[in-house]
Amino acid sequence: MLKKRELQDCQALYELMVHPDVFPFVRHKAYSYEEFLFITKQTIEAEERGELISRTILDEWGNPIGTINLFDIEDGAGFLGTWLGKPYHGKGYNQLAKDAFFNELFYERSINTIFMRIRKVNVRSTKAAEKLPYVTLANETRKRLWEEINQGEDIYNLYEISKDNYTLYAMRQQKLDDEQQLKEA
Repeated sequence: MLKKRELQDCQALYELMVHPDVFPFVRHKAYSYEEFLFITKQTIEAEERGELISRTILDEWGNPIGTINLFDIEDGAGFLGTWLGKPYHGKGYNQLAKDAFFNELFYERSINTIFMRIRKVNVRSTKAAEKLPYVTLANETRKRLWEEINQGEDIYNLYEISKDNYTLYAMRQQKLDDEQQLKEA
């Protein structure tokens, strides 16, 4: 489902990224394939320096379909950035990728808080974030950070995922899964 970023995936990812429904919401935009290669190389190097964590999202056949990233890592916290190619929207890949990524961040890395900044005009992402039981709107509770991310033209909502909230969610899900398996047995 996830793998470390590799230059060999750039052609497929670039073609998915430039779709008009995807491109506006990509953090590191590339306006040519060569620029995308360069940005990917920089991303791989930044991960080696501990500045970010970046993964390629794969479909069930191992094809690259998007990326999921934790940017601006500082004091055990960072900002989530994710995008999927248009043909993969609405098919459950985003949630599968987030679960795998969050498990890595919270239980294999020293990350305790994941922030999401979502443009207020991005209704689709806002609805998706607000459906997640472990996500908290943090505009008021993290007011200074919310003001910091809203100094430009775009206006964002700030969401927070704490390790504790995600762990409670994961434990509840495991219990529900176990109960369902017992019913089916």
